Amino acid sequence: MNFGRWIGLIVLLISLYILWQIRQLLLLLLTAVVIATALNRLVLQLQRLNVKRGWAVLITLTSLLALLVGFFVLIVPPFIEQFQQLIALLPTGFARIQTWLSWLEQQILGWFPNLPANLPDFTSLIQQIQPIATQLLGQSVNFFSTSITAFLQFLLVLVLTLMLLAQPQPYRQSLIRLFPSFYRRRVDEILTRCDVALGSWAVGAVIEGIFIAVLSGVGLWIIGVPLALAHAILAGLLNFIPNIGPTLSAIFPMAIALLDTPWKSIAVLILYVVIQNIESYWLTPLVMAHQVALLPAITLTAQLLFAGFFGALGLVMALPLTVIAKTWLEEVLFIDILDKWQHPHQKVVREEVIYDPNTDYSPEISEEWKEV
Repeated sequence: MNFGRWIGLIVLLISLYILWQIRQLLLLLLTAVVIATALNRLVLQLQRLNVKRGWAVLITLTSLLALLVGFFVLIVPPFIEQFQQLIALLPTGFARIQTWLSWLEQQILGWFPNLPANLPDFTSLIQQIQPIATQLLGQSVNFFSTSITAFLQFLLVLVLTLMLLAQPQPYRQSLIRLFPSFYRRRVDEILTRCDVALGSWAVGAVIEGIFIAVLSGVGLWIIGVPLALAHAILAGLLNFIPNIGPTLSAIFPMAIALLDTPWKSIAVLILYVVIQNIESYWLTPLVMAHQVALLPAITLTAQLLFAGFFGALGLVMALPLTVIAKTWLEEVLFIDILDKWQHPHQKVVREEVIYDPNTDYSPEISEEWKEV
């Protein structure tokens, strides 16, 4: 390589290093972009009702803030109270488990007398668990120490979301100007398709979350689990995190059900398994067939990668960011690069997409092969 190419390679490596060092800040910015894009659909709906954009943004943010305040005021205190009761009843639960294990050990030794009698008892198991519990308590102190940082990050995302939602067009044009002039019109089209794909995913995710929340609330109410509404809302919110979210949503209601009777905890587990199977095999194909569908392996891989690189926030934002990455790969790599390598007597006819910030754009994207 000549001197110019070496300089370009060095600049590229330095740029990648800088981006890696500020990856957490970039993730916060992308989080604000995703939230602003989702809320912008509500703003556009209000604009169709002859509401000015400033008022539409204010109404949308006020409604969102009211929902957040209602969630933390009406749901979080009962959760904390039930959790304290659960902690208080842990010694009784351990005693019951120890009695049950002793009875089970006697039964097994009665059925299989040739087994060794020195099976590990409950006390030894507790002694082995104690170092792990001590480590978890130490990590909980670190968790509370980083709560201030998390709060500041939340404020930063909120401010960025407000700025992007109030005037999205200047930021969009600034991003487009980063590309060469001959490719800016194409970038504008790709950004529009990202907006459509992200909005479609958000609509589908909201529909699935409401469905999960309603079924969970009705099922928990029939079983008789306390705080059925709070558990239902939590299940709907955690459904935005595929694979991991549904599992997390079942842990707390099962633990609360143990405060009453053990069979309720088993019933809660069966309920959540049934709901997730209905959602996976019926609702998701029905809803996402008209929205944005991602292969399960791609979804799980993206969650592992984003969680490894960015932590808990990366896990939450894995799916919307994967939708954006999927759109850019399809448009830039497949269409603009790979599809150019075609038969000399054929070409791809693709409709043109024009972005209009005053309309809720949802184009029908189609491709077809035609003979030259």
